[in-house]
Amino acid sequence: MKTYFRLLSFAKPIEKFAIPYVIATLLYIVFNTFLFTLLGPLMNTLFLPEEASKPVKITEPTSSFDFVRKFGDYIKDIIATHDKIYALEVICVVIVITVFLANLFRYVSQRYMEDLRVHTLLNLRKSVFNNVMNLHVGYFNNERKGDIISKVASDVQVVQFTVTNTLQVVFKEPVQLLFWIGVLISISIKLTLFSLLVIPISGFIISKIVKRLKQQAMLSHESFAKMIGFLDESLSGIKIIKAFNSSERIKSKFDEENKFYSFINRKMIRRQQLASPVSQTLGVFVVVFILLYGGVQILSGEGDLTASDFVVYLATFSQVMQPIKAITDSFSGIHSGITAGERVLDLIDTKPELTNKPDAFALENFNNSLTFEDVSFNYGDKQVLKGINLCIEKGQTIALVGPSGGGKSTLMDLIPRFHDPLSGTIKIDGHNFKDLTVESIRGQMGIVNQESFLFNDTIFNNIAFAKPNATEEEVINAAKIANAHDFILNTEEGYQSTVGDRGNKLSGGQKQRICIARAVLANPPIMLLDEATSALDTESEKLVQEALNNLMKNRTSIVIAHRLSTIQHADKIVVIENGMVVETGTHTQLIAHKGLYKRLIDMQAFND
Repeated sequence: MKTYFRLLSFAKPIEKFAIPYVIATLLYIVFNTFLFTLLGPLMNTLFLPEEASKPVKITEPTSSFDFVRKFGDYIKDIIATHDKIYALEVICVVIVITVFLANLFRYVSQRYMEDLRVHTLLNLRKSVFNNVMNLHVGYFNNERKGDIISKVASDVQVVQFTVTNTLQVVFKEPVQLLFWIGVLISISIKLTLFSLLVIPISGFIISKIVKRLKQQAMLSHESFAKMIGFLDESLSGIKIIKAFNSSERIKSKFDEENKFYSFINRKMIRRQQLASPVSQTLGVFVVVFILLYGGVQILSGEGDLTASDFVVYLATFSQVMQPIKAITDSFSGIHSGITAGERVLDLIDTKPELTNKPDAFALENFNNSLTFEDVSFNYGDKQVLKGINLCIEKGQTIALVGPSGGGKSTLMDLIPRFHDPLSGTIKIDGHNFKDLTVESIRGQMGIVNQESFLFNDTIFNNIAFAKPNATEEEVINAAKIANAHDFILNTEEGYQSTVGDRGNKLSGGQKQRICIARAVLANPPIMLLDEATSALDTESEKLVQEALNNLMKNRTSIVIAHRLSTIQHADKIVVIENGMVVETGTHTQLIAHKGLYKRLIDMQAFND
């Protein structure tokens, strides 16, 4: 129940929807119940004229709760005062008005419940997505993307129906059931007490049926998340799959998970579907007993049941099974919703490792230097950086070089505070990173990664992503600095051309130049360039390198270099091996030192 009430909290302000829903539902239940009480007077008027035409003789006081008999007496009075046809007309008018009002209030209650459902979904999905966006970068390295997508899309959808449907069942069906029972009691207390034994017996049997649903629901949600993950990976790596003739293997892998998901769902649905037939079968047994018991009383002339009362009783008892069925169905469905809710809440409850201190302040400008003081960093138990000491002065171009896996990219990720160091301190203008807001630190930086990521949008919007209110002139100027303007004009719709999913309509060099234009438009004082030319051909690399040179003018730049020839004019070259700074200096100094940098230069010259 704790999970359910937490999920229900996303419906706030719930009273805005719940109060009108309760009022409309109560009115619907009143008119819907009254509609069935009209069957008795209608039967008397049409089929028992000799009984209906007799004046009403009150031999004993009528209970104020016995509204069925009261209305019947009222119709008898009309027949005695006027005639049967007039009474029939009155009944027909009352039926039409009652049906109209019952369905009107039913529509109003459903409308408010639907508004509550949509409102809950809106708040829940917003909370999930907002929390995902607030999580630190490292979280996504450890989690399957398909699992996250499944929670945001599928699980939230399951939760919203469970929460609102259960809320509906908890209020509407029990109240409707009480009204039906009230009508039954007003006709025959003894018969009603026996017939209601079906409720606890049905509840006990159904609780046994749905006992394992929660465990199966968890397996179902996890299996669906795996399939979403397979789908995402397959679409992202479709070229690799085709190139290695692995389509059949991938299809087989997906098919196995699909079969397991279908198997679990089939078992769940079978259990859920068993609840309704069980409750209906028990109901039929009771109806048969009522029919036998009441029929014998009427045919033998014993007891105080009239034929019209018995018809009303049977019709009403048939309606009693509907709320019982709805309640039992909700019990079988709530397990899946609560399980999905636990998965969603688990994502909402995941706290980002990087948060601003309560007294953190914003960095307004970068004026002096960026320093690393004895910085170490671990991925889990593996130490990646060990005691890094580095000072980057404003306006300098710093190149990070060294063997793959040495820790260059990790060091670069610490600068925009994607991670915090395990030990040591990073400072900017003398301020500890942890004393500053993350947003203000990243506001001083622009990033161009090795992987050129573009959104499935226009070229204009991709460049303007860093500055959404940028003018067309500003975007074009940024594209010119990035050597992108000419090829953009040659596309089908110029700056309004769409780039496709992840920019797949463009070449690698074109994508990279748009990414550079995006960074130019942001105009940050610090630029982080992570092997921005490593995946390009010679011609594209030349154009991109020219764009990068334009980008780095009058800025502080930290560059991870793939081709060492491109960073020979850097103010400082930092050689990193096994997570440690092993050499520092200019190109000339490091060549003269004849250390690791010299060996890397010689190796690359030999390979070229």
